[in-house]
Amino acid sequence: MQVIENLKVKEKLYTEKLENGLTVMIIPKKDILKKYVIWGTNFGSIDNKFIAPNDKQETNIPDGVAHFLEHKLFEQENGTNSLDVLSALGVYANAYTTNDHTAYLFEGTDNFYEALDELMNYVQNPYFTEQNVEKEKGIISQEINMYDDQPSWQVYMNAMKLMYKENPINIDIAGTVETISKIDKDILYKSYNTFYNLSNMVLVVCGDFEVEEILQEIKNRITKKDTQGEIKRIYPHEPEEIVGKEKIVKMEVNNPIYVIGFKDKIVDEKQIIKKHIAIEIILYMLLGKSSNLYKKLYEAGDIMSQPDLDYEFSKQYAHILISGQANNPQNVKKELINTIEEFKKCGLNEQDFTRVKKKIYGDYVSEYNDVGSIARMFLADKFKGINSFDYLEEYASVTKEFAEQILEEVFCEDKMVVSIVEGK
Repeated sequence: MQVIENLKVKEKLYTEKLENGLTVMIIPKKDILKKYVIWGTNFGSIDNKFIAPNDKQETNIPDGVAHFLEHKLFEQENGTNSLDVLSALGVYANAYTTNDHTAYLFEGTDNFYEALDELMNYVQNPYFTEQNVEKEKGIISQEINMYDDQPSWQVYMNAMKLMYKENPINIDIAGTVETISKIDKDILYKSYNTFYNLSNMVLVVCGDFEVEEILQEIKNRITKKDTQGEIKRIYPHEPEEIVGKEKIVKMEVNNPIYVIGFKDKIVDEKQIIKKHIAIEIILYMLLGKSSNLYKKLYEAGDIMSQPDLDYEFSKQYAHILISGQANNPQNVKKELINTIEEFKKCGLNEQDFTRVKKKIYGDYVSEYNDVGSIARMFLADKFKGINSFDYLEEYASVTKEFAEQILEEVFCEDKMVVSIVEGK
């Protein structure tokens, strides 16, 4: 077992790759009542073309299979639904699908091992029939239609389509009504057997645990399966250029909503953390609540609150997103461009840079106060090929000069897109 200690937050990560291929990550939190477990597989919405281990031919699956699988795993052969079983035990349970992974989780204080039994049972024992697959299509179709009518989702997806020409991140995680109509039980079993092999999965627990004891409890609940070779994932070549500059649609909204995006280049795991920290600092210097631009836009009535400021990335994509409500999104865009150019011309203010950098570090440290935040963070970062502790270690290496270099390279108008939803 590997032990990684971070003295800055006084936390330890115990991690072990078991003989069956499963990676287990344990972060003990003494004297914390709540316990959190999350079990994820490195299978997301963009993984729709692959060559399975021991196969020679490429497999193409319809868009939306990873999300469909997430829904179906709760249904058991005995007629029960594992979500209902977990709720009856008094724990909160859920699951989610992202672009690059799928995860199943629960958190609670009581009946922990009974809940662990249920989690590890349903994730390892899929039950698909022609009838229950057809029934699920109707449920997911309703969900897709609901998201089609949701302005916040549409403004996000339109931004993705403006940035990405080939990468399947520009396709809804749930797929479309047409693509999920092509899903059958054979496709689900093929995808499950390929991506839900233990060697492609990570299980993270956080709470007041004795490390060896919880590790043994996990081992006791694992179904013996053969390990498999590498999954060859096939992704289309994505050009560096954006697809379009702007898209405006009309929907039922009280105030216009917007997403401003910057398409970024993919960098390797060794560089991404330092770059991520620098981008976060720049974003908050541009449009954080204490920034001059935020004050100017807010006082003019152009925006209602601080925008959401995000850097989304994986091994296959990277982009910046600035999103929120605005009475005048076009003016937000114009003023943002002007401020970026001013920052590039004059350099970043040293005092502002230091203040925002400290704020970002405080945000990182505060994430270690909650077992759920810790577990989800370590799982997501693991699938990106990085260790969450490295954010705390790399923080000091991000200088003003490095941030100015990232500002010059990433915040470019020719890689900028604007998606707007305005009222009818």
